[in-house]
Amino acid sequence: MGESADTPEQEAVFRQAAPGGFYVDPSRPERLEAHLHRRGFLDDGERVRSVSKAGEGNMNLTLRVVTSKRSFVLKQARPWVEKYPQIAAPVDRALVEIAFYEAAGAVPEVRRAMPHLLGSDPDSRLLILEDLGEAHDFTALYSGGLLDRGALDELVGYLVALHSGVDAATGEDRRIFENREMRALNHEHIFRFPLADDNGLDLDGFTPGLGAAAAELKRDDAYVSTVRELGAEYLADGDTLVHGDYFPGSWLRASSGISVIDPEFCFLGPRAFDVGFMLGHLRLAGQPDEICEALVSRYAARAGMGAAATAEARRFAGVEIMRRLIGVAQLPLDCGIERKEELLRLSRELVLTS
Repeated sequence: MGESADTPEQEAVFRQAAPGGFYVDPSRPERLEAHLHRRGFLDDGERVRSVSKAGEGNMNLTLRVVTSKRSFVLKQARPWVEKYPQIAAPVDRALVEIAFYEAAGAVPEVRRAMPHLLGSDPDSRLLILEDLGEAHDFTALYSGGLLDRGALDELVGYLVALHSGVDAATGEDRRIFENREMRALNHEHIFRFPLADDNGLDLDGFTPGLGAAAAELKRDDAYVSTVRELGAEYLADGDTLVHGDYFPGSWLRASSGISVIDPEFCFLGPRAFDVGFMLGHLRLAGQPDEICEALVSRYAARAGMGAAATAEARRFAGVEIMRRLIGVAQLPLDCGIERKEELLRLSRELVLTS
C-alpha cells in the first residue's frame, strides 16, 4: 500500500527546517490519513486506499493518493532535492509554489493549463493538487520524439499568458516571488558548478570523452565570462513572473490537454529566461530547426519581444544546453560523444554570438 520507508534522520532534518509541520512518510499512509482528516481535507468516513509515487519529479516528494472517494496528488517540499538527497534545498519553495498557483488562478489562460490547487498546508510545506490521471510528460522528446506544432502553440501560449497576465510584482507577492533561496540554488547548478574545475563530476562516467570536451569549454575565457554575466542577470530582480523550469519534464499531456507543473523555481525576472530555457531543451532534444525557430518567432510576435530580449533568450538557451551536458542534472539523452560535442559547440555559439 505504501512506498518505502524514510529514515529517522530524514524526518529529523525536516522537522528542524519546518518546526511543527507534518512529515509525510509514504510507508505510513495511516498517519497521512489522520493528518488530512485533522486538516479538514478528507470528508468524514473517507479513507486512504493507496499511496504511490506520482511521476519522476526531481525536487519534491510527489505522491498519488487514492481514497475511497477520489484521487489527488500530494506534493511536499523537504530540505533536500528528492532525486539527489545529498543536495540541500530550501524547504520554503513550497510556499512559493502555493503562491504561484494562487496568483495564476486569477488568469484563466494560465489556470486552465495547470492542475488546480485543491488545498495546502503551509506549515508542512504541503500542496494538494488535482490528479490529471494518466498524464505523461514530454521527456520522450529526448529519445527521438517530435514536438508537434499544436503542442508548441499551447506551450508558447502558456508563457505569453503567464508573462503578460499574472501581476506579481507588487506588495507581498513581490517578496515571495523574489524566491531568492531557490534562485541561489539554481544559479549554482546552472551558471557556476558545471564550469568549475573542482566540481568532482566524473563526466566520462556519463559519456566517455565528455570530460575532455568540458575541459576545452572551461578554458574559453570569453565563454566563461559571458556565462557569469548571464548568471548575474538571472539573479537580478525583474517585474515579470516567470516559470523558471520550463522544460519537457514540466509539461504533461493529459486527457484534458497540455498542463504545466512544478513552478517552484518561479521568480521575478527576465521573460527571456523561460523562452531560452525552452529553446535550449528543444535543441538538446534534436528538434527540427523550424520548430526551434517557430518557438522564438511565435513568442516574439505574440508577446512583443524585441531583438535584444530575443538575443538574451538565445544566450540563456546556450547556458542551459551546457549545464545539462556537463552538470549534475543530466537528461535521458539518446546520443554519444559526437552529438554532445556538437551540442557544446552550439552552446558556445549561442552564448557568444547571439
